[in-house]
Amino acid sequence: MLEKITGTFSDIVRTLSGKSKITEKNIEETVEQIKMALLEADVNLRVVRRFVNSTVEEAKGEKVLKAVDPGQQFVKIIYDKITSMLGDKKKDLALKGPDTQSVVLLLGLQGAGKTTAAHKLAFRLQKEGRRPLLVACDLVRPAAIEQLCVLGEKINVPVYKEDGVKDAVKIAKNALVYAKKNGLDTIIIDTAGRLQIDEEMMKELVAVKKAMNPVETILVADAMTGQNAVEIAKSFDEQLGLSGVILTKFDSDARGGAALSLKSITDKPILFIGTGEKTEDFEQFHPDRIASRILGMGDVVSLVEKAQETVDQEEALKMQQKMMRNEFTLQDMLEQLQSVKKMGSMQQIIDMMPGLAGQISEDQIDKAGMKHQEAIIQSMTMKERMNHLIIGPSRRKRIAKGSGTSVQEVNKLLKQFEKTKLTMKKLTRNRGAQAKLMNQMMSGAGGMDLSQLGNMNLPKGFKLPKGFKF
Repeated sequence: MLEKITGTFSDIVRTLSGKSKITEKNIEETVEQIKMALLEADVNLRVVRRFVNSTVEEAKGEKVLKAVDPGQQFVKIIYDKITSMLGDKKKDLALKGPDTQSVVLLLGLQGAGKTTAAHKLAFRLQKEGRRPLLVACDLVRPAAIEQLCVLGEKINVPVYKEDGVKDAVKIAKNALVYAKKNGLDTIIIDTAGRLQIDEEMMKELVAVKKAMNPVETILVADAMTGQNAVEIAKSFDEQLGLSGVILTKFDSDARGGAALSLKSITDKPILFIGTGEKTEDFEQFHPDRIASRILGMGDVVSLVEKAQETVDQEEALKMQQKMMRNEFTLQDMLEQLQSVKKMGSMQQIIDMMPGLAGQISEDQIDKAGMKHQEAIIQSMTMKERMNHLIIGPSRRKRIAKGSGTSVQEVNKLLKQFEKTKLTMKKLTRNRGAQAKLMNQMMSGAGGMDLSQLGNMNLPKGFKLPKGFKF
């Protein structure tokens, strides 16, 4: 996610943070680096110029040059400017109370991911206590209605459709009647798109909007199309009046041009981002948190929120008690690894960790062997998982063969496991250290054993941020 620009900004932040003195030359050189990074990220030229001019003006003032810690002060200015580019504050959907119906109209070109975004949004709102209805008004794309029905069934959200009817306005109106009768409070309309903006598509969308009077008119755009997504947003807004944007495929966007240009050019907020293929890979857009990720500062708040959503607190407490009694088993270790997977991809988790964002790739994560560790434990019998001491040479050979790994990797896992148990045994006599470790392992990373990260092939010269020890 935004790997290219994050890598550049992380380097800039590390360089600046260590400076006890900032000169006008430092500022000009740094701003030139930022300018090139933004242009390479496909950020709109007007946005880049505005960013550069305002940053230089503010940084050359007394606020930075005469500050006690000028490096940190300069970084703060850059952070504030990026946050402003992204939209300053998150924006919630303007939904009505549960005793009435709120209509959300989704628009976009074909292939942007409207249907997928519709079901992800419905799933999110359902978790928040809303009762959504998905409405199939994409009457152009083959199998669009069928796809929406399959996705609706997957999340147990009803889908309103009318077979054989070719009038999107009629379907939308009837869906509103259906929602009222069945006590459904949020109507999400999936509309037809085209490969490009045309008069016929716009005419239909205008008619649907006029008939339904939606509380939100949201464009679904592909983040990977960069400035093209911004131009599409401008065109839709001019004819339909957008209230916001959903950026799909945000997890695959290494540049960030769309996210960094949209608000400044269209004045429309980014409401949500698609961060993966799973239904739950759909996040509310927080400008300040994304700015923090871009600068390599991580996003601890989102990380903790993900942990709270996916980790069973009761199970986490049981796991803690097991560790303190030195009863931690390989089965428990497997459950920890699987708990982390529920939070999303390892790359997403690392990108949220301060100092690691933009510094470690998916390949480097794989080198840590977490996937192999899971395969190795799954190749063990339950008896072996509960008592690792019975795993002798012949069993290790069988486990290696069953997991597609080597005996050396099995040995390495068992050695690491024993080291963890020994550490936990020592910690039983030190309550302060216990609390600190459990806070890292359970709260901070959803059950993730942070010592796993110590095996990673970190970039040459990379230093962990203050307070992080493996």
